[in-house]
Formats: sequence, structure tokens, C-alpha cells
Amino acid sequence: MADLAQVSAAPAPDLLTPDNCAVLFVDHQPQMFFGTGSGDRTAIINATVGLAKAAKVFDVPVVLSTVAAESFSGPLMPQLADVFPDQKIVDRTTMNAWEDVAFVEAVKATGRTKLVIAGLWTEVCVVLPALSALAQGYEVYVVTDASGGVSPQAHEHAVQRMVQAGVVPVTWVQVLLELQRDWARTETYLPVMDVVKEHGGTYGLGVVYAQTVIGAHAAG
Repeated sequence: MADLAQVSAAPAPDLLTPDNCAVLFVDHQPQMFFGTGSGDRTAIINATVGLAKAAKVFDVPVVLSTVAAESFSGPLMPQLADVFPDQKIVDRTTMNAWEDVAFVEAVKATGRTKLVIAGLWTEVCVVLPALSALAQGYEVYVVTDASGGVSPQAHEHAVQRMVQAGVVPVTWVQVLLELQRDWARTETYLPVMDVVKEHGGTYGLGVVYAQTVIGAHAAG
């Protein structure tokens, strides 16, 4: 039961903020997309780029990683690489990114303890590092619509496995709006609206309508 004397207008410590999280992109590569069958691949690409731009708007540190880029899976998808043109990409041989020293060191270098992870495939390259990071004390959030598995069942069961272990499932728009959280934060308001209009589908169209009919500063 709530202690009313302790109730105040303050956010929960579990919420993501620009200062407490890092975003990890794992294996968004051509060969991995070819094998993805859990959902519309164009939608996964859109969600991934939307998530990337959300991280950039709020200056959240990111880690980009690929697996066997030159020998099998191909380069990081250009739409994602273009958001972070100066970012070093950690290429691995391990399916579990958390077994790669360079990857883990890159994560540690962010100084963040809340990890937001998206990748391909959910049942391998997402679930393995998610559970590994969780076991080492990190709080882990998986962006389910910016991730995909080889089948709907593979994706769903991987998400269920992670949730049972304590991972929190989120979507890219949820991450974006949780980072903003107050429309009075004017320094990020317009960049957030730009991301929404470009990648938010009908939500973005709604913003276009509201700004046209109500005014340029229509919120939400």
C-alpha cells in the first residue's frame, strides 16, 4: 500500500532516461534479414532506424555490432550506419555478442547499467547477450519491433524466455517517448517530432495534421 506521505510528482527509477541507458544494435545485416521471417522486414528496418535516431536525438551512447561481416552476413545495414557515420562497428565471430571481449568492453565504456538491445535474430543474437548481461547485473530492455527471428514462433518464444528471466520488452516509439517524457523539454521537442514524422507511421501523419491545423507547436 502506498504511503501517501511519500507520494510525490517524480518518475520511477526504472524509467529510461538519456543519462542512464545505452542502446546496442546487434547484427542488423543483409544475410540476417534474408533469414528473418517473424514479421515485415521493412517494418523492422524502419523501427531500427527510428530507434537509432531516438538515441542520437538524446545523445544516448550506442554500440554497433556485426557478426562475420566479411565472410557471411555482410555489412551493417546502411540506413543504420548512416545515423552514426563515425561510430566504430564491433565485428565478431561469436553468435553471443557477450562472449566477445571488444563488444563487452564497448558496453562497459558507456558507463551505463540499463541496456536497450535490438537485433537479428531474436532467438540467438538478441537472447544470448540479453541473458548474459542480465546475469552480470545489467538491467536489460529488448526492443521487440526492431528485432526479428526466423519465424513468428522463434521471435515470440525468445521474447517469452527473456521476459521470464527479467528482461523488459519495449518498442522503439516507447523508448523515444520515455526519453522525452515531457513536451516542455523544448531542446529535444522538434527533433523528436522529426523522428516521429519520418518513422512513426500514422502517428507521424497525425503530428503532421496537428501541426498544420492546430499550429507548429502542437504537442504529442
